[in-house]
Amino acid sequence: MLRRQVERPRLSWADRAVLSALARHLPPVVRRHRLVTPGALLAWHRRLVRWKWRQTPTGPGRPPLPEETVAFIQRLARENPTWGYVRIQGELRRLGHRVAAATIRRVLRRSGLLPAPQRASQQTWRSFLRSQAHTLLAWDFMHVETVFLRRFYVFFVMEIATRRVHVLGVTADPTGAWVAQLVRNLLMDLEERAGCFRFLIRDRDNKFTAAFDAVFAGNGTAVIPTPPQSPRSNAFAERWIRTARAECTDRLLITGERHLRAVLTTYAKHYNAGRAHRGLGLRAPDDDPNVILLPADMVRRRQVLGGLINEYHTTSASPPHHPQERPSSAA
Repeated sequence: MLRRQVERPRLSWADRAVLSALARHLPPVVRRHRLVTPGALLAWHRRLVRWKWRQTPTGPGRPPLPEETVAFIQRLARENPTWGYVRIQGELRRLGHRVAAATIRRVLRRSGLLPAPQRASQQTWRSFLRSQAHTLLAWDFMHVETVFLRRFYVFFVMEIATRRVHVLGVTADPTGAWVAQLVRNLLMDLEERAGCFRFLIRDRDNKFTAAFDAVFAGNGTAVIPTPPQSPRSNAFAERWIRTARAECTDRLLITGERHLRAVLTTYAKHYNAGRAHRGLGLRAPDDDPNVILLPADMVRRRQVLGGLINEYHTTSASPPHHPQERPSSAA
């Protein structure tokens, strides 16, 4: 009747313990009719062993990866899209962190970061343009009206990576030969740095002649004309024109070519050495990266262009010299 009602009895752990303890003490006649087999007893024992070690507190073993190391691995992966697990492992070892490549793979998977080939294909336009900026030059003309209603043209160039501006010349009648000569003079002044620039951005002004392009072709620099009627294609140069007008030329009465050249030379020095730039983290192109915090009473003001622009320097630092201006004693 029991076999008809219960096809296979369900044993609890207490039943299994009793059967295991009494199995060796049962008579041979009863042992042949026991409910379990020797294999079942051994399986129960193995499960008990696994349960014991799973419940036992773990010893020291391998310590978990520190949170700062995990954050550093994520930073290396984000800042270097082409680095694989072994490359990141090598960089960590150079800095004193011994982490296995498999651990790095698990960290990146938990962080949702893809492997190196797929990470590199997700490069944004911002990062692409930033990586190309150190090879770019932007050229353009700026016109200024004098007090006598005469127009002068200012020829300038900007190094996009550093935002450094070079005012090359001022004239009332710019020609292709004049522009080409100013370019040759600039390349001689840049010397070895001239070979670092691979691309030049300019508009389609007829003053950029074939002689202009030939100068850069000999330097290994490719000339890229902007599309017609698209000033945003040369946005860095156009932005400097707006800044120079708003901060300098629109606030002065320019009397002539000599006056305009002196004003723009002084303003370019201020722009490169004494003006904060958003694209540079609110620093000037020529700023020293190692800034020492000093009390405010040690900061002095110096007026540029007759007080049109103020520059602030510490008493321990020697500000750049502008021959047209005298230092002010006002704090």
